[in-house]
Amino acid sequence: MSVRRPTRVYRNHHLDSTRWAAYTARPGDVVVCNAYKSGSTWMQQIIRLLMGASADDMYALRSLSIWPEVRHRNGSLDDLKAMLDAAPDRRVIKSHIPLDGMPFFDVAQHVYVGRDPRDVFMSLYNHYSSFTDKAYAVFNDTPGRVGEPLPRCPDDPRAFWQQWMTRGWFEWESEGYPFWGNLHHVATFWPVRHAPNVLFVHYGEMLADLPAQVRRVADFLNIEASDARVARVADATRFATVRAAVDKNLAERGNEGPGMLRNGLASFFNKGTNGRWRAVLDADDLALYAAAKARVLAPDCAAWLEDGGPLP
Repeated sequence: MSVRRPTRVYRNHHLDSTRWAAYTARPGDVVVCNAYKSGSTWMQQIIRLLMGASADDMYALRSLSIWPEVRHRNGSLDDLKAMLDAAPDRRVIKSHIPLDGMPFFDVAQHVYVGRDPRDVFMSLYNHYSSFTDKAYAVFNDTPGRVGEPLPRCPDDPRAFWQQWMTRGWFEWESEGYPFWGNLHHVATFWPVRHAPNVLFVHYGEMLADLPAQVRRVADFLNIEASDARVARVADATRFATVRAAVDKNLAERGNEGPGMLRNGLASFFNKGTNGRWRAVLDADDLALYAAAKARVLAPDCAAWLEDGGPLP
């Protein structure tokens, strides 16, 4: 087993990448490692169902993955290590840390979902603008925070866009404020896109032909799946199916969200669509995006994020 060690440390109101020291890969581990608001929950649900989990509670499937770098969960480093060690094979690990901040083991399989940054922004703004007072208290007051607290979300999405596109939280980033870089995250994984233990999937292609992408995931993970099983997994994980299950849960039990989002589960599973940015961003906003792409992304990476298709 070989491992590429992290070269940077990400610590802020959400993150502590040093917590990855608790993780040692096992053969067959699956790391869902894409940037935030790019389909992590969707992909975790697909993988869990392919591994044999039940589709009875789609929301629960996302919480079965361990998220090492998040500051406000999983206790101390020793607690996290015990949780990782106790998890049965095959483990599914979630991460939003750029590749330069996490270990990259050759025996683990990494699934990366890419999404148009403008669509990431729309999903992120919905998420950020739904944070409750409890959420800000958890992010900012949990002991061990490094750096400034997470500021309140601007009322105007374009005001958020302008700072998200032009300012980094960490000194080596130039976009992503007040979280961490979205473009930078993709840029760190782009060089390993053709590694044998990495699968790149495009969010737009999941929307367009989900069974085909489920098949790609099953084949990559060496999971035998009939066409009928692939179709069942795709049907169970379509946004409309998951949202219907959420709405049923809300109707039967009331809003049992964690109190971090204004409307709980309904806020978390919001739209699941692309293209909404066209009604929000103007030409000046898109000029900021073009400048950020030129700074951070290779041209072929930027083109793939926007359009999908075969990996260059």
